[in-house]
Amino acid sequence: MTETPAAAAEIADQAAYAAAVQTAVAASAAYYGAGDSTLDDDAFDRLVRGIAAYEEAHPGHVLAESPVGKVAGGAVVGDVPHTVPMLSLDNVFSPDDLVSWAAGLERRIGRPVARWSVEPKLDGLAISARYRGGRLVQLVTRGDGTAGEDVSHAIGLVRGLPDRLTEPVTVELRGEVLMTHAQFEAATTARTEAGGTPFANPRSAAAGSLRTRERTYAVEMTFFAYGALPLGEALPAHDLPHSEIMTWVAALGAATTDSTPVAGTTCASVREIQARVDAIAALRAELAFGIDGIVVKADHSADQRDAGLSSRAPRWAVAYKLPATEKITKLVGVEWNVGRTGVIAPRAVLEPVEVDGSVITYATLHNAADIARRDLRVGDHVTVYKAGDVIPRVEAPVVHLRTGDEQPIPAPECCPRCGDAIDDSQQRWRCVRGRGCHAVASVRYAVGRDQLDIEGLGEKIIDQLVAAGLITDFADLFTLTRDDLLTLDRMGETSTDNLLAAFDAARRKPLNKVFCALGIRGTGRSMSRRIARHFGTMDEIRAADADAFQEVEGVGPERAALLTAEIADLDALIGRLAAAGLTMTEPGTVPRSARLAAEAEAAEAAAEPGEATPAEADADLPLAGLSVVVTGSMTGPLAALTRNEVNELVERAGGRAASSVSARTSLLVAGEKAGSKRTKAESLDVEIVTPEEFAARVAAYL
Repeated sequence: MTETPAAAAEIADQAAYAAAVQTAVAASAAYYGAGDSTLDDDAFDRLVRGIAAYEEAHPGHVLAESPVGKVAGGAVVGDVPHTVPMLSLDNVFSPDDLVSWAAGLERRIGRPVARWSVEPKLDGLAISARYRGGRLVQLVTRGDGTAGEDVSHAIGLVRGLPDRLTEPVTVELRGEVLMTHAQFEAATTARTEAGGTPFANPRSAAAGSLRTRERTYAVEMTFFAYGALPLGEALPAHDLPHSEIMTWVAALGAATTDSTPVAGTTCASVREIQARVDAIAALRAELAFGIDGIVVKADHSADQRDAGLSSRAPRWAVAYKLPATEKITKLVGVEWNVGRTGVIAPRAVLEPVEVDGSVITYATLHNAADIARRDLRVGDHVTVYKAGDVIPRVEAPVVHLRTGDEQPIPAPECCPRCGDAIDDSQQRWRCVRGRGCHAVASVRYAVGRDQLDIEGLGEKIIDQLVAAGLITDFADLFTLTRDDLLTLDRMGETSTDNLLAAFDAARRKPLNKVFCALGIRGTGRSMSRRIARHFGTMDEIRAADADAFQEVEGVGPERAALLTAEIADLDALIGRLAAAGLTMTEPGTVPRSARLAAEAEAAEAAAEPGEATPAEADADLPLAGLSVVVTGSMTGPLAALTRNEVNELVERAGGRAASSVSARTSLLVAGEKAGSKRTKAESLDVEIVTPEEFAARVAAYL
């Protein structure tokens, strides 16, 4: 669900008001100029709302330069007049605000709004693209809404903005120029390699790149249209509803959001609008570009005409703002941590900052090369965002806020955990001892509930075993004797016998659990199950090359190469696990080599009547070819299963267990309190079933 943002900034007196206006105007000029404002979106919104509240209470104190009620906060000017004013949008922040705004619009026009249009509010730079006879002749920024800046030199650099339309019409397309996440990464790399400073964020990258006339590096941007206007002659679609105009614009060859997971749609009621707002908000983290809200419009031209315009914004449209996902804070330090596979990963230590409802103190940094590429320094102000709305990450330094006191981030010269050498041959540095550097972490992972699930083997016992030299990896666990365990603190005869029984139980775990316990980079529970089902035996996995691994769903060339290298490194460990009696086969599967042989035989001669090849047998499974997401609390026959056990059930029945809903999802099993995943599935027309209905479908595999 969407959230209400923090309250408006409190302004106590006239002096504080004047300072707030000055701050807001400067920040607005930076935001709409180079995109390097000292305030993030949330802080700027709160400041302007505070200014507006003060002005409402003290009308005699209002300054002429106040940003309230002005396009771009009154901070931007241009020299190319717009054919029709290019206005901003008023904002709402909550379901109640939306209801009030819609009711006010219907009172203004004296009737219910015939239909609503709902589309994402893209986080970019608004422009006007002018076509004559179907040919793109001029690009103009919004500027102050009355006139903008000519940026026609950018023609040919913006995807989604064709040089020629499919029809020879004379038209003005209005839309947003932005950078996708991939374009931003490429532009930042190109800029730093050319000797420039990193871009602060995708919006500033797009704004700066669009205005720059000459550069020594190439950048690419993306355009999405959100409207069309006549340019000196009537348009075929001029008096159509907004939604139909956008269909016509797409047919002309310009990009619209219809080509994205958050396509514009129409709604018949405010309740439907709110449902669509929630659905778009739920998709936000997975989009290839940034959005900061949802735009709601009266769809029919008659409703728009009767509602009219204010000096700043159309009265028939509003922006439903979403909570900020990016904030500015200070980088106060960097910690270098060693993971269970020996990877040495930097972690940013930040001044605490609230991002999308949670306080962030630490954030991910990719690697030493990325720190150098972004020119991050201790003491920098940095932009912080939540990757996938979950993991905090540092995006870039805010270079224009540097004071000169910032210091380079020192990279470790040796492993920060054991002091041994560092293998820096790849971007992700590793201790040369690999998993041996952090044996405790590797063993703790291997015996966890989703891996070998060795009950009674807690962290303190593992620490003692490693410290005493009794184990160096988890294969050593299966060579421990009763006498070894009795030497440990607090291990009596009963607890020792129970632990030895737990080791025996772990030996009977299926191949997917054993493979997951290896802790191979690029794998987890789901990927381990897929690999185990695909190959059938550990011997087949050990013999597989990169091409064979790419047959597994979700494994591309890069991951396949990593898998082959990691498995080769672990060959001795795997051999010791096999010698210790661990299960090296996946129950209910046909080994890959046997499948290939059967398929080859079937290609030469038709299969015997009544006999199915392994591939045909897989196709008969109830979930064959389906991507299944499970969410909420399970009930009925599934109530006693853990989430991991339900996912294993999905894959036994031929499906693929996924963790998030997307356009590729085939089925959502929605238990109690399913939340945003159910909303997202409904918006994508994904089939939704209850736990009981799902259990009936896969009853033979429970």
